[in-house]
Amino acid sequence: MNNYSQLVASRYHIYNSLFLNLPFRNVARTGVLLPLLQQYCADGFTSGQSANDIIIKFFKEMAPQITEQEQFDLLFSFIQYIERQVALFDSIEDAAFEQVNDFNGSGTIPALLLRTKLEKKEKELLAKINEFSLRIVLTAHPTQFYPGHVLGILTDLETAIRQNDLTQINLLLQQLGKTGFINQNKPTPYDEALSLCWYLENVFYHSIPEIIGSLASGLNVPLPDWKNDRLIVIGFWPGGDRDGNPFVTSEITLKVAARLRESILKCYYKDARLLRRRLTFQGVADRMIAVEQKIYELVYKNEKGYTKASELLIDLTEIRKKLIAEHGGLFLELVDAFILKIKTFGFHFATLDIRQDSRKHDYVWNTILTRLATKQKDISLNDYELLNKKEQIDYLLSIKSNLLFIDFEDPLVIETVQSMLAIATIQKENGVGGSHRYVISNCQHALHVIEVFVLARLLIGNGDELELDIVPLFETIDDLANAKSIMEELYSIPAYRLHLERRKNHQTIMLGFSDGTKDGGYLRANWSIFRAKESLTSVSRKFGLKALFFDGRGGPPARGGGNTHDFYASLGDTIEHEEVQVTIQGQTISSNFGKVASSRFNLEQLVSAGLEGSIFRRTETQLTEDDKTLLDELANEGYKAYLDLKHHDKFVPYLEKVTPLSFFGDTNIGSRPVKRSGSDKLKFEDLRAIPFVGSWAMMKQNIPGFYGVGSAISSLEDGGKISQLKELYKNSLFFRTLLGNSMMSLTKTFYEATTYLGNDTEFGEFWHKMYSEYQLSKAKALDVSGLSELMGNNPTIKQSVHLREQIVLPLIAIQQMALMNLRNLNDQNKKHELHYRKLIIRSMFGIINAARNSA
Repeated sequence: MNNYSQLVASRYHIYNSLFLNLPFRNVARTGVLLPLLQQYCADGFTSGQSANDIIIKFFKEMAPQITEQEQFDLLFSFIQYIERQVALFDSIEDAAFEQVNDFNGSGTIPALLLRTKLEKKEKELLAKINEFSLRIVLTAHPTQFYPGHVLGILTDLETAIRQNDLTQINLLLQQLGKTGFINQNKPTPYDEALSLCWYLENVFYHSIPEIIGSLASGLNVPLPDWKNDRLIVIGFWPGGDRDGNPFVTSEITLKVAARLRESILKCYYKDARLLRRRLTFQGVADRMIAVEQKIYELVYKNEKGYTKASELLIDLTEIRKKLIAEHGGLFLELVDAFILKIKTFGFHFATLDIRQDSRKHDYVWNTILTRLATKQKDISLNDYELLNKKEQIDYLLSIKSNLLFIDFEDPLVIETVQSMLAIATIQKENGVGGSHRYVISNCQHALHVIEVFVLARLLIGNGDELELDIVPLFETIDDLANAKSIMEELYSIPAYRLHLERRKNHQTIMLGFSDGTKDGGYLRANWSIFRAKESLTSVSRKFGLKALFFDGRGGPPARGGGNTHDFYASLGDTIEHEEVQVTIQGQTISSNFGKVASSRFNLEQLVSAGLEGSIFRRTETQLTEDDKTLLDELANEGYKAYLDLKHHDKFVPYLEKVTPLSFFGDTNIGSRPVKRSGSDKLKFEDLRAIPFVGSWAMMKQNIPGFYGVGSAISSLEDGGKISQLKELYKNSLFFRTLLGNSMMSLTKTFYEATTYLGNDTEFGEFWHKMYSEYQLSKAKALDVSGLSELMGNNPTIKQSVHLREQIVLPLIAIQQMALMNLRNLNDQNKKHELHYRKLIIRSMFGIINAARNSA
C-alpha cells in the first residue's frame, strides 16, 4: 500500500498541480475552487445535505458575486477539469503498473512455471498447454468514453510519466486541456472496429507472442516446435454483432474483416522491414527483400502477393533453413519470433463473430418457407406452424433448395442471407480463422440452433462440410435452467451430431452474465451459470462431446466482471475447462489490456487460471454436494430479495425518472440503441444491461452488484447456517471470489449522495428499501469474510477506488443536482432545463471513466 501511495497517489498530487499553470482562461480559478467544492461535497453528503443544497451553499459562500449563467459556466469548467484529472490518474496508474503489480506473483507465467518445476509436472503442463486455449473476445459494447485521439495522448502521457519528463508531461496536459473528450456524433460500427484495431496493433500483437515465448522458454521448447497456435485467440464483435444493432450490415462486416486483414499485414510489414535490416547475408537477403515486397504490394498496392498465411510461412521457413545451413543460425531467433506471430494471427488477426437474435431467424424462416411454398409447392407456413418442434426440425433438415436462386424482397431476409454469405467471403480472404462462429441470442429451443445450421448449410456448406461453429447463448434465469434439455435434444439430432463430429466433437455454449444479473440478481445469476455449466458439461460428456464455455462478461461484478481470473481458477472437475472464452468490453479493454504490460499481466492471469486446475489439484476448487446445497439455498434467498425489489411498482419508474438512464443514448459512445425496442414506454425487458448497470453505478447505488446478498446471508443465519457459510468462505475459492466481487461493488457504493431521496414523496420508501439492503449486505459480507473493512484483503485496489471516488465526488454532486432540478422544474428553474440536461450528460463521462469497470 505504501508502494502504491508513493508511485501513484503522491505522483498524482504533484502532477495535478500542473493544471493550475495551464495557459487557459480562468483555469487557475477553476483549479483553486475545485478542491473547495470537493470539501463542501464531502462535508455536505456526510451531514445528509442534498447535492442541490451543497452546490447552492458553495456558490453563496465561495463565489457570491457571480451570475447564474456564470455559475453554470463554472460547473462545466469543473467537469472538464475533473475529466482531465481522471485521465491523468489513469496514466499515472498505468505508468506504475509493473511496480504496483507483482509480475512474478500468483497467477503469472513465472509463478506457474516455478511451481510446475518444483512439483516436477512439466510434462503434464506441456500436455495441457497443447490442448488449452484462451479466447478473449473484444466487443463493441459502449462503455469506453475516451475517443481515439485522447487514447493516443494518454499513451504518450504514460510514457512521459515513466520517464519523469516534466516538460513533456506539462505539454501533454496542455494538449489534453485543448482536446475534446466527447464524440460530436455517434460512432458507426466501423468506427468502433477501428478504435479496437488500435489495441490489436499496438498491444495484443506484442503481448500475446511474449507470453507464448516465455512459456516455450520456461518449458525448454524451441519456438519452431511450439504446437499450439491457438493458445491465445482474439475474437472480435464490432461489425459482426447484429443483436439489436440495425447499423451492422453484411457490408460493414466485410469492411471490418478487410480492415482486420489490413491491420495484421501492416504489422507484418513493419516486422519484415526490421528483419530485412538484419538478414543481409548472401542467399538470404534477396529472399527477405522479396518477402517484404510481397507484403508491401498486398497492403499498400492491393496487388497480388500472398493469398494466405501458409504461403508466407513457406518463404520464411526457406529463409530459416538457409540461416541454419549457411550462416550459423545468426538472427534465427528473430525469424522464429516472426513465424510465431504469423502462426498465431494468420491473415485475420482476430476472429469476427456473427451474432443475431433467434426471433430474427424465426421471422427469416417464416418468410423463406412462404416463398418456397409458392415456388415449389412445399408445405405452407400455416402447415409448418402446426407441426411440433421436433417435426419442424425434421422438416427444415429435409430442405435441399438452393436459396441463392430465390429472389427475396424482405430486407431482413436479404440481409440475413448476405450475412451468412459474408462468412464464406471472409474465410476465403482472411482464412477460416477470420470468421467461423455464429452466436444465437435468446436461444430457447433446439430449433433455434437448427434454423441457423440449415441456413448455413444451404448457403455456405460444401456438401456435408460446414466450417461454422453455431453457438447458442443462454442468458435469463429460465434459459439457464432449460439449457441442459435444449442441448440434449440438439445432441440427439443425427445431422447435427454428425456436424459436431467434423468440429472435433466440440460444442461452444455462451452464457450471459449481464442479462442474467439483470434478470435474477447477483447471487442467483452467478450460481445459475455455475450450475448450468455443470449440467451442460454432464450432458455433453454423456454424448461423447466436450462443451466449450464462452462467458459474456462485462467490466463490473454486476455484469460478471471483477476478479474474473479467480472464477476460472475456482472451477472444479465437474465443469469443462479445456478453453477459457470471455468477452472483454469497453473500459475493461483500456484499463486491463490497454498497454502491453497490463495486457500481458491480465492475459497471464487468465491463462494460468485455465491451466492450474488441471495440473494441480486444489481442494479449495472442489465444492462438495453439501457446499452446493448451501449455495443453492443462498442463491434462492438472494433471488427472492432481488425479485421483491424488481417487481416493486417503483422499480422501473425510479430508473426512468431518477437515474441518468434516459441520457445514455445522448452520450455518443456507441452505435447500438440503448433499448431493444423502439417503444416510448420503458419496459424492464427492453433494457440493455449496460445502461441498466451503468445507471445504478452513476447513482452510486450499484444494485445489480450486491442486492440480495445481505438478505440471503441473513436468512441462512436465521436457519443456523452462518458457521457453514464462514467455513465455505474459508475453504472455497469460488465463494470467496463471489463474495469478494460483491464487496467491490459495495465499496463503490455511496448512498450519502442520494440521501435526499429518502424524503422523496414518490420514491422515499423505495430508496430506504435499497439503502437497508446495502447496509445489511455490507454488514453480513464483512461478518462472513471476517474482514474488518470492505476489500481489506486487497488494499491496493481499495486505495485506487478511494482516490478515484474522491476525484469524481464533485461530478456526482453536479449530476445529482441537475437530476434533482430536472425532476422538479418550476417557474424559477425551468429556464435552465437545457443546462441541467447538458450537465447530466457531461458528468457521465468522468464518473464512468473514473470507475474503470462500472458498466
